Amino acid sequence: MSEEQFENCMRLINQGDKSALKEIYENYLAYIYSIVYRVLENKENAEDVTSEFFIKLWDIADKYQFGGLHKGWLATIARNMALDFIRKRKHEQLTDEVIEQADQETSAVETRVVGELTIQKAMDVLNHEEREVVNMKVMGDLTFKQIAQILQLPMGTVTWRYQNAIKKLRRCGYE
Repeated sequence: MSEEQFENCMRLINQGDKSALKEIYENYLAYIYSIVYRVLENKENAEDVTSEFFIKLWDIADKYQFGGLHKGWLATIARNMALDFIRKRKHEQLTDEVIEQADQETSAVETRVVGELTIQKAMDVLNHEEREVVNMKVMGDLTFKQIAQILQLPMGTVTWRYQNAIKKLRRCGYE
């Protein structure tokens, strides 16, 4: 789905058109699920969060900033929802008998969240095109061929953008 098509769907959603949400759902279900699954590593929970994602998209459609890169915006929302799910689940599972164990798990989650913040800071070094390719490759676990098809670009351009992004990140001290 192109930026223009996505923005048109978002305008229609803001007008209450559910068919526009269905179109986004059909185009991005696998993309959103793959991002959520990589964070949660659990099929059932990933399916639940992915379903909630599209409900949330309907609710926050009026907050979308037109002229942006929608795929990165969608990926960020999906990843944040998955992290929120982890935090909520961890909170629900705490009991007096396992407080020590929970502290260790919370520390691991905090380390992971700090890692996510570091990733976000690193991604700020990249331009929009590079960030979009890196998000799709790393967060979406897509191949260069799939990314090229989605972005409607030659595969060489996609791999070149990815290589440049990795070089920039390494120069800034990110691995």
